[in-house]
Amino acid sequence: MKAAQLKKYAKDYQLDINDIPTPEISKDEILVKVKVAAVNPLENLIGTGSVKLIQDYAFPLTMGNELTGVIEKVGQNVETFSVGDAIYTRLPLKKIGAFAEYVAVDANAIGLLPTNLDFVTGAAAPLTGLTAYQGLHEELEAKPGQTVFIPGGSGSFGQMAVPIAKDMGLTVIVSGNAEAKERTLASGADQYFDYQTENYWERLKDVDYVIDTLGPDEFDHELSIIKPGGRLLSLRTGPNKRFAVDRNFPWMKQKLFGVAGAKFDKKAAEKDVEYHFIFVRSSGSQLKDLTKIIEENNIVPAVDPTEFHIEDINDALKLVTSGRPKGKVVIMF
Repeated sequence: MKAAQLKKYAKDYQLDINDIPTPEISKDEILVKVKVAAVNPLENLIGTGSVKLIQDYAFPLTMGNELTGVIEKVGQNVETFSVGDAIYTRLPLKKIGAFAEYVAVDANAIGLLPTNLDFVTGAAAPLTGLTAYQGLHEELEAKPGQTVFIPGGSGSFGQMAVPIAKDMGLTVIVSGNAEAKERTLASGADQYFDYQTENYWERLKDVDYVIDTLGPDEFDHELSIIKPGGRLLSLRTGPNKRFAVDRNFPWMKQKLFGVAGAKFDKKAAEKDVEYHFIFVRSSGSQLKDLTKIIEENNIVPAVDPTEFHIEDINDALKLVTSGRPKGKVVIMF
C-alpha cells in the first residue's frame, strides 16, 4: 500500500510516498480502508520534532492523525464494530498513520461516522471535536451557566467547540474575522468580536474560562479578562508542569516542562488563574458522545475545496502551514 512517511525530524521536512505492507491487526484492532485523511497543524509539530518530548517516534513514520474509512477486518476480541462500517477517528498518539491506504487501529479509538457527515466532512471532525470535548469537560470542568471565551474561535476548532459548549449549558463568546461572524453566531455563540475592529480585552471581564487558539502573544490579554479562580486552557502556548504530572511523565520530563511553562504559570498564579495545556488523545467513547452532538446540531465542518491525493501530501502540508485554507485540508484516497 502507499503511505506518506517521515524519514527524520527536520525544520524543512518532506514526506516520501513509499510502498509498504498492509498492516496486520491484533485481537483488539480493526483494519480500516482509508477514504479521507485530514491534514492538521499537528503534522508540522510532529515533522519538525517540536513535540518529541511529548511523543517521540521511530522512523520511517507514517504520518497523519485523523481519518474516515470503512472497516475491512476486525480482530477476534472486537464486538462493537463490523466489516463494512463507516467510521471516523483521531488515531492513538503512539500509533498514528492516517496518510496511508490502510491503517490498523485499536477499536477503542474509533466511532461510527455521524449520519449527517460524509467521508470528507467527517474527516474534519474527530481531532478538533475531541480537543473541544476534552478541553471543556476534563481540563476546564465547565459547569452550566458559566462563561467561556474562545479568541480566534472562528475557525475549525470553534466550529466544533461552540455547539459542544452550548450543549453543556455554557455562555459562549468568540472573537474572529468578520466573514465568520454570522456562521459562528448561527452555530450558537452568544457574542462575537471582530478582531479587526474590536479589542475584546477592553470589553470583557470576569469570564470563567478562556480557550486559547492563538498562542503566547495573546496570553496577557486573555489572562486579563478571567475572574479569580478561573482557568486558561491553551491549544498552542505550550505545556507546563501540570500537563506533565497529569500524564504521569517521568520526573525529568516533569522538570523540563515545569521550566518551559514557568513563565506562564507565574503570570497565571498572580491573577489567581490556573493555566492548562491540552494535547488531545483518542477516545471512542467520547466520539460516541460527539457524534450525538454533531447529529443533533447538524454540525458540518468546513473543508477546503482544494483536491489533494496522497502524492500531493507535501503541497497539502504547505497549504496548512503557510497558506490560508478555507476549512480543513484533506487528502482523498
